[in-house]
Amino acid sequence: MILQKLIKKIKFQKMMKDKKNSEPKDEKGPQSISISKNLQDNLHHIQNILSSNADLIIRKFTFGKNKTEAFIINIDGMSAATAINENILGALMRDVGKSFDDKELSIDSIKDGALNMNDVSKISYMEEAIESILNGDTVLFLDEENMALQIGTSAWEHRNVEQSASERVVRGSHEAFTESIRVNTSLIRRRIKDPNLKIEQMKIGWRTRTTIGIIYIHNLANDKIVEEVKRRLKSIDTDAILESGYIEEFIEDAPLSIFPTIGNTEVPDKFSAKILEGRVGILVDGTPTALTVPFLFVECFQTAEDYYSGSFLSSQSRLLRFLALHVSVFLPGIYVALTTFHPNIIPKPLLLTILTTRENIPFPALVEAFLLMIMFELIREAGIRMPLAVGQAVSIVGALILGDVAVNAGVVSPFMIIVVALTAIMGFLILPLTDPVTLLKFPILILASTFGLFGIIWSYIFIVIHLVSLRSFGAPYMSPLMPLTLKDLKDALIRVPWWLMKTRPQAISWRNSLREKEDLKPEPPSKKTVGDNKS
Repeated sequence: MILQKLIKKIKFQKMMKDKKNSEPKDEKGPQSISISKNLQDNLHHIQNILSSNADLIIRKFTFGKNKTEAFIINIDGMSAATAINENILGALMRDVGKSFDDKELSIDSIKDGALNMNDVSKISYMEEAIESILNGDTVLFLDEENMALQIGTSAWEHRNVEQSASERVVRGSHEAFTESIRVNTSLIRRRIKDPNLKIEQMKIGWRTRTTIGIIYIHNLANDKIVEEVKRRLKSIDTDAILESGYIEEFIEDAPLSIFPTIGNTEVPDKFSAKILEGRVGILVDGTPTALTVPFLFVECFQTAEDYYSGSFLSSQSRLLRFLALHVSVFLPGIYVALTTFHPNIIPKPLLLTILTTRENIPFPALVEAFLLMIMFELIREAGIRMPLAVGQAVSIVGALILGDVAVNAGVVSPFMIIVVALTAIMGFLILPLTDPVTLLKFPILILASTFGLFGIIWSYIFIVIHLVSLRSFGAPYMSPLMPLTLKDLKDALIRVPWWLMKTRPQAISWRNSLREKEDLKPEPPSKKTVGDNKS
């Protein structure tokens, strides 16, 4: 009860803070500085703000018959040098005098008729110019003009589209997201060629100014969920966003829960499939991990390959993952409870074997299990943090040698080695639940060693109650199991053939739930038309 009151209090404080931060603000603010008509004032102001930057390039020049003064500014390594030289400097210094009279020269004529660049826009404030420069664009300042031109020349090095290291598949697309948000949006556009696919952007982090992309299909996603996502993102008040994990912690529904209420993936086809079900996606520039909301508990047992293989094989794999979850969480506790409190349940031959192997063990079963599980977590962490080739060797050699030596030394029993190893292997089958599984094993083990099988049953009930109480952006976390939705069971713990999955999940999509083409037919025109107004 105390924990629930604490959670409610934290949620209420967060809601009030979000409401306060979501109030409309003046984007320019009272300290915004307008671009001056005096070219030297603009140059002096930018040099003061961006001083001591070796990669800042300022190019002064004149163009036209009257030698109009101007300068461009960009950051080396973030802008396309060829485009700047040919399409900006070349167009102004070489071609403008041939095409325009000096009386015709203005910022509008240069924007519309001189620069052969695709992305050109006028800006009026110095803050806009600074932000454009830091994004890799080039800004052109002209003498006697109180506006500047923002020219899209951003082009920096990024990793090519490769295979995901964490979500490998045998059948299906092997493409994975990169750190560039534009590359990621293009991978999604290539899969969803629907004009209703919307990609909206905002910037979060007053130091990093990280670009965030909100992706959804207009006639599938629930408008309330879309607005809630935008509201929570706008309410984030921090100086830096370097990875999507920052966003995830800021906007999740249950910050004190160890279970994930926001989905994440590096695979564009899996991300696209979730968008097509009516979810809202979030891309963060600088990271290959995309977020999706709402997120349901059953998604932890689903993989992209489930939808490319046959329905029977996919259903069997999901049931095995569901079994693996229970094994990885409860097996050590069940073993300790049986050997400590309920040995009469164990078959006599197996009990005699267990007693024989534990005859010279100096520790009780609880301490023995704790030692082995902590040792495994240390080996796993070392294998992750070390270089790939060395990490694999450390994991294999450490598990084999340390396990064998511990058994021969009489520190642990062979049965406990089997239990912990099986628990660890089962945990790898459900990667989205790796963190909850790792954290739950230890308290459940303590309850089992204190209350026996009753402790296991109580912990299972507490976990289920907690899962049922969770929601993800308005959707029940345990849907379609609790509350029971018969139509959505076709893609929960089993997967029926594609020709039977005619509807989208009701917990996600409140409208356009049918997948047939009729679902997308336009609404019939009203009876009153333009022709009815004829006199």
